[in-house]
Amino acid sequence: MEEKLISAYKKSKNIYDDILTQNRWWSKLYIRLFWGVDDTKITMNLLAMLPNDFAGALLDVPCGTLNLTVDKYLEMEQSRIVCLDYSKDMLAVAKERIRSLSLSHVSAIQGDVGDLPFENETFDIVLSMNGFHAFPDKESAFYETARVLKPGGLFLGCFYICGEHRRSDFVVKTVLARKGWFTPPFQTKTCVLDTLNKYYSVVELYSDKAMVWFRCVK
Repeated sequence: MEEKLISAYKKSKNIYDDILTQNRWWSKLYIRLFWGVDDTKITMNLLAMLPNDFAGALLDVPCGTLNLTVDKYLEMEQSRIVCLDYSKDMLAVAKERIRSLSLSHVSAIQGDVGDLPFENETFDIVLSMNGFHAFPDKESAFYETARVLKPGGLFLGCFYICGEHRRSDFVVKTVLARKGWFTPPFQTKTCVLDTLNKYYSVVELYSDKAMVWFRCVK
């Protein structure tokens, strides 16, 4: 399973940014036809929850190539941001972005969300965009992201959920999961809500078709 995941993201590194940012006509068509929701608006709403004058520690997992977050991180100069991803190919692009923009407050490391290399209660915010549907061990990922978050800290995220949009479910099952970009088993909206309520005192959960996003307080 891990080798399939690594291979999938190695092959997709050249189109990853275009898909997530919808910079090309075919990526816009893909999102419109198979997802029916503008996920860039969802991610922008999540990033808007991060204050520019934030001076704490933030973990971004999985960070991907930083294509969606780098502009926001440019504004958060007082913070300490750690970007973690399992894919070395994604990280190579992320590190080049960090270097080229001289983001001294941002670092990027390779790691597994199911076994995070941090002490308990290390971060004030954990951000996880478009990642949980790819994680093989989702329960461990939820546990670990909560473990490294300080009491009163924020957990912000979004990802694919099953059972809400047939067309999206079909594409995930027949293409994305087979290619290794998404990893079953997938969660329903109810399952996500139940899981978040196990770890957080405040849970704000929203959804649109096959996408769920949330703001949680530990």
